[in-house]
Parts: sequence; C-alpha cells; structure tokens
Amino acid sequence: MAATKLTLSSDKQTVELAKRIASEDNISVSKLFKQLLNDFSKKRKKEDPLLEKYKAMEIPEELKALRGILKGKVADDVDYKDLKWEYLKERHGL
Repeated sequence: MAATKLTLSSDKQTVELAKRIASEDNISVSKLFKQLLNDFSKKRKKEDPLLEKYKAMEIPEELKALRGILKGKVADDVDYKDLKWEYLKERHGL
C-alpha cells in the first residue's frame, strides 16, 4: 500500500515525546502513529449486544444434526449469486 503524507501540528513537548518513544522502540514516528491509531481503533470498537447474545446461545441438537448434510451435493467453487441469477433467468424468461 502506498504511503500518503500527512502533516500534523502539535506543541514542541508532544513532538519530542513522540520522537523519544519512537526512538526507544526503534521505529519511525510515522509507524508509532500508525500503531497508536490501530490500538485506539481496536479499543473503540463497540460490541453488538445482539451478536454477543447469539454467540453465547447454545445450538439445539436438531440443528447440529443437520450440519454437513449437503456436503458433496454442491461443488465447493459454486457461486451462489450465479445460481440465483440462472434460476431467475429461467423463471422469468430472461
């Protein structure tokens, strides 16, 4: 990925602090900035309560028994969007 230049403004103390931390970690200030943003972004991600509810939900045995029953019936490289399009073409005479 090509790098894009970004100019930031800050007070002298903050710039010196960034340079010192980057130097101690043997990385550039740019890489330090990137790491800090990535870490900050991960911490800010909010959990979806509905998704968390379903993650914790136990799958009933009846559904577990259905797992894999279609394996081998349809090729692994089938694109379901193409199948849907073919079905609609036939159904509607397109």
